[in-house]
Amino acid sequence: MIEPQLSPPPSAVAEDELLDGDECIVIVDDFPDIVGLVQDFLGQRGLATVNAGSADALRRQLAERKVALVLLDIGLPDADGTTLLPELKRDDPDLAVIMLTAVTDLQTALACLRYGADDYLTKPVRFTDLLTTVHRVLEKRRLTIRNRLYQRQIEQATFRIRLAHALAVKMNTAYLSTTELDEILHAILVGITAQEGLQFNRAFLALFDESGILLEGRLAIGPGSRDDSRPTWPGLAMGEGELPALASGAQAYAQEAHAEINRIVRALRVEARNSNHILIRAVRDRQPINVIDGQCTHTVPLELLGLLQEDSFVVVPLFSPSRALGVIIADHFVSRAPIDEVQIHALESFASQASLAIEHCRLYMAMQRKIKELEEVTSELQKNKDLLVETERYSALGHMAAQLAHSIRNPITAIGGTARLLARKIDNPEWLQFLSMMAGEAEKIEKTLEDLFNFVERSKPVLERTHLLPLIRKALLLHFNALNDRKIRKTVLFPEHDPLVKVDPRQIQQALVHLIRNSIEAMPQGGELTVEVVEKEEQVVIILTDTGLGMNRENIGHATDPFYTTKIIGTGMGLALVRRIVEDHAGELVLESEDNGGMQARIVLPSASR
Repeated sequence: MIEPQLSPPPSAVAEDELLDGDECIVIVDDFPDIVGLVQDFLGQRGLATVNAGSADALRRQLAERKVALVLLDIGLPDADGTTLLPELKRDDPDLAVIMLTAVTDLQTALACLRYGADDYLTKPVRFTDLLTTVHRVLEKRRLTIRNRLYQRQIEQATFRIRLAHALAVKMNTAYLSTTELDEILHAILVGITAQEGLQFNRAFLALFDESGILLEGRLAIGPGSRDDSRPTWPGLAMGEGELPALASGAQAYAQEAHAEINRIVRALRVEARNSNHILIRAVRDRQPINVIDGQCTHTVPLELLGLLQEDSFVVVPLFSPSRALGVIIADHFVSRAPIDEVQIHALESFASQASLAIEHCRLYMAMQRKIKELEEVTSELQKNKDLLVETERYSALGHMAAQLAHSIRNPITAIGGTARLLARKIDNPEWLQFLSMMAGEAEKIEKTLEDLFNFVERSKPVLERTHLLPLIRKALLLHFNALNDRKIRKTVLFPEHDPLVKVDPRQIQQALVHLIRNSIEAMPQGGELTVEVVEKEEQVVIILTDTGLGMNRENIGHATDPFYTTKIIGTGMGLALVRRIVEDHAGELVLESEDNGGMQARIVLPSASR
């Protein structure tokens, strides 16, 4: 029935590549003798085969094995091969089918080819023809699969190049705001999860906060359940100028379809001090970490596995030359496919784009904050120039008053007293005239001194309920240039809730200006100024701490005395004024020397929050 011929035909695909791995050929025929001969022949050529005597047996083989080719007899006991063909091609488009029949009928052959058969052989079949046909059909199948794979790789490479180009153009043509950064980061996550991209099922982005203390989940894309087997981004195409649309679509898709994955990314929080956590280690070592079945070179936290609901994923760090930025986590949550080195390297390229965008945005935002700060300084200086003038005038007047008090008042008092005493003892009109003139002029000088002291005399505060933090910010802004000139670092620790106090805003700001200026003058070579606000029951405490020259305990006790100073230049009236203002507001001023040098000043004011 089958005539043996053993010469293998030439092939564009190596013989050992016709079948991939555990693929096989199914011989479907209800004559065991024919099946045995074909199996032996193909087996000797290194082609794995199995047999099926009916359509049902074929279906079982297809369900249990990876079948590359079916040698299908048209006449089966439970089905017609021509009616079975459409079902086979529908279930597996890559399945190759060669029809075998004892009937030589052109119409039947054409019908088989229309239904999807790759070739048609009539019995008896010669081994040469069978081997040639099998080789040709398997070669065609392998080339088709390879072509589709190469086409997909070309599409993926094109998509990645277009995405990288769009990102580069976006980052090189404009400064990045927070909104534009979100747009770019969403587009990058799309590239990681798209079929045309890296084909990960899910991608999570976590970034460090501004202080670098906490790593927080920021964005995520992907299914929230393994039951969702749809591609994350089916049929995605990346064209010119489509980055905003791509990002917008990603945001809408994530919000509408994946509430669960959004919940996961919001719950992702790791403290930077937890140096053994794999997310922190990845950033610290600047190396990706591939977790396989919950295992890697480091300990994988159980809470992270529980949060992700996945034990195989890759962590890729985001960093700039000067600091750590965050991580990208990607996995095959639905497909459960292994993550290979090629995918990790590709993911690192996307991570580098994300790192560049984040750093670019942070530099821009820092510049914007600096510009805004300078604008606020200019505006505040303009609005409060009278306060600065008054503060300087008070300081100069205090200095002059102190000199007058010590250098003029006592002699003038003595001269005036002596003139009045002599006037009572002398009767000579001419002498009385001179003595009266001396006494009068001395009295004028004493009145001038009194007027000078009255200028710096306390005025009653006009109290009003006001927020405290803006007053402190304005006082700091007035010293912006001085802080920068002396290279003094400023740290502000404010509560989330802005405390209410009942004060005279102008007087309290004047007191803060004096304290901040004292701290700056105590740090001629630079240092750190910390301003903190703490609420304690019915009180609000303003704490100013500097790392300056400090003051010994004996001097601290006299620091708020009028005209007491340890400075070479100055009168010491500033702290006396601060104490007077604070006491007029039913508050308390406390000065303490720090153990490691520097001073701490605390202003305690009654709270008006209730």
